Amino acid sequence: MDNLSESKLKFLEEMATSLREDVIEMLLEAGSGHSAGPLGMADIFSALYFHVLNHNPKKPDWADRDRLILSNGHICPIRYAAMARAGYFPLEELLTLRKINTRLQGHPHRQSLPGVETTSGPLGSGLSQSIGISLAAKLDNKKYRIYCVMSDGEHDEGNTWEAVMFAGKNKLSNITAILDRNNIQIDGYTENVMPLDSLKEKYESFKWHVLEIDGHNIEQFIDAVNEARAIHEKPTIIIAHTIPGKGVSFMENDYLWHGKPPAKDEAAKALNELRTLEGKIKSEHQ
Repeated sequence: MDNLSESKLKFLEEMATSLREDVIEMLLEAGSGHSAGPLGMADIFSALYFHVLNHNPKKPDWADRDRLILSNGHICPIRYAAMARAGYFPLEELLTLRKINTRLQGHPHRQSLPGVETTSGPLGSGLSQSIGISLAAKLDNKKYRIYCVMSDGEHDEGNTWEAVMFAGKNKLSNITAILDRNNIQIDGYTENVMPLDSLKEKYESFKWHVLEIDGHNIEQFIDAVNEARAIHEKPTIIIAHTIPGKGVSFMENDYLWHGKPPAKDEAAKALNELRTLEGKIKSEHQ
């Protein structure tokens, strides 16, 4: 991973806004899907696909690539947008999201799309899948890293905590988990549905290295990833505090947008806000 220059940071911030625009256009065309989570994770996916991951879109099965496991598969529109802009498939294909015979299913399907490591949908499975990949890497003396993106809501699942305990006990330091702490799930706010805090203390009690960041600060995220690479005796989790629906004023922090797409007029308003934001980002870096 190269150093984060000012010009690269500008590129990543502008890319994040472009990814948000892609998500809105995809959801409008599909007429179904999740809005809040994908918008909230755009900064992190911009950093992952265009700075952090050691990957090759032209060789998606390259043996030494880093593995990105998306446990909360419902936010896949942001992953698809990042993959398309990274060169895994044509941008035009984004508008096939959730359509019949598409490769871009409503939850990622490993056999449908090159570059997707695992099939996801049932929440709570991603960290266990990451553990299997981590153990295989250690057996094969491979140096690639495993990044597991998780939601906060899926920490209601008991199998998540079984995986947390196992990874800590076995010192799986090649895993970096990224927790989208946006405080919402489909039924409401997480602390009303099933209180989760303190996630930091819980992970530390299971022998994880814990970092907390602003999930919209790309520099903070990349610094956290670099720190995780330097930890050799335990797995690391980056708790990324994000705003669900980030960038679209009427979606931000509203759990009702967890699992619904924008209507035509709402999409137009959202795109107008995002394009205004994109212009602001560009002017700030000139």
